[in-house]
Amino acid sequence: MNITVEGNKTLIVDGPASVMVVSGKVEVFGLVINRAGKVVVRDGKRMPFKVLETTTFDISLGENACVEEVQGSTIPPSWEKAHETLSSLRSRPAIAMVLGAIDSGKTSFCTYLVNKLLASNYKVAIIDGDLGQADVGPPCTVAYAITSKPITDLFNLMLENAFFVGVTSPSKAIEKTIQGLTMLKDEVLKKNPDFIIVNTDGWVDGEDAVKYKVQLVEKINPDIIFLMHQDSRLTPLLSELGNYRTLPIESPTTIKQRSREKRRSLRELGYFKYLRNAKVQSIPIGWVKIENGEHMFTNRNPADMKLEETLQKLIGVMPLHVAELKDKLYLVFSRGRQLKSEEIMKLEKSLGKKVVATYSGDEEGLLVALYDGENKFLGIGILREIDYRRRTMKIYTPVSSGFSKIVIGKVRLDKSFKEVSTLEEKPDPAFPCP
Repeated sequence: MNITVEGNKTLIVDGPASVMVVSGKVEVFGLVINRAGKVVVRDGKRMPFKVLETTTFDISLGENACVEEVQGSTIPPSWEKAHETLSSLRSRPAIAMVLGAIDSGKTSFCTYLVNKLLASNYKVAIIDGDLGQADVGPPCTVAYAITSKPITDLFNLMLENAFFVGVTSPSKAIEKTIQGLTMLKDEVLKKNPDFIIVNTDGWVDGEDAVKYKVQLVEKINPDIIFLMHQDSRLTPLLSELGNYRTLPIESPTTIKQRSREKRRSLRELGYFKYLRNAKVQSIPIGWVKIENGEHMFTNRNPADMKLEETLQKLIGVMPLHVAELKDKLYLVFSRGRQLKSEEIMKLEKSLGKKVVATYSGDEEGLLVALYDGENKFLGIGILREIDYRRRTMKIYTPVSSGFSKIVIGKVRLDKSFKEVSTLEEKPDPAFPCP
């Protein structure tokens, strides 16, 4: 459909939609778009087209997409002040961190800053620290990109490197998330950008969230922190950041809160992006290093063989796989033999260890990451199967070669890349909307 909008108005588009500027001039997050410019608005995203002069749009709307005209600009004046403050910093590279609650406008603000800095011919890096709503890298990762071209959506940036955390909420992996972001910052510094923008997740409520953000700030050590201010939710965090330069930033009045389902669908789009052209790879377990799933891949030794015989005497069945750790005993059985609770209690009493019984096929659908020998992120995959007899595993991934390490995550996907609820991924009361 064609829409003509007068100057000094903003056309707000909720995706999925394709927007073509037929004539006129608009600005999207600091990027000026002239005639024949095309912008894709993803499902679950809202994009403001500030009309600089009377503009005609050709818009294609997907399911549940919509458009709305509002008077004036939806970009808060404090955003331009933030840009001026950041660009005036003398240190190079200057590091800016953006903190705020879920759906407060952090990503839109980062996009705005990137475009404004690029307009002055600066080299800009963006580090994406939002596991649950990752834009630069796949979901469950923190990642970075360096860009020389303006953008309307961070999702369109070319990934430079990523660190796989394996969950959608930092509350489930605080140390690992901080480790990944610190590693990426150190790597970005070697690229000599003029500015580094660090976007973060929306976990800000509660004592644990405040402690996490403070630890992250201490590790990143930004020159300035922009706080997306909606209400008093950031007050406890602000009081802990007294030693850092902070600047409050308004959230747009037109900001839209996304449902948990919509946030999940955005992640699924990210899985799809990074699993395109994937194929099933059969990988001998001994060829790669495994992290976070060691109990599934330990080598069989003589002690295990003796233990297997003991197990068969106790419960009358031989496990497919045994992994004896310091405090636990992991046993893998075929699907046809489900252990009863009294059998597990009998094993624990006899062996003096906690017994964890799992079954062939439990691994199906787990998200994994693949790295090369220099620990560079190569991509993600989905664990399809472990053949314990042949000591091989099958992974669905677009990464065909060059990997030497596989990291097992806790998120499970079906064959349509939709997240499957698991025990580990039940909503955390402190972070209800990953």
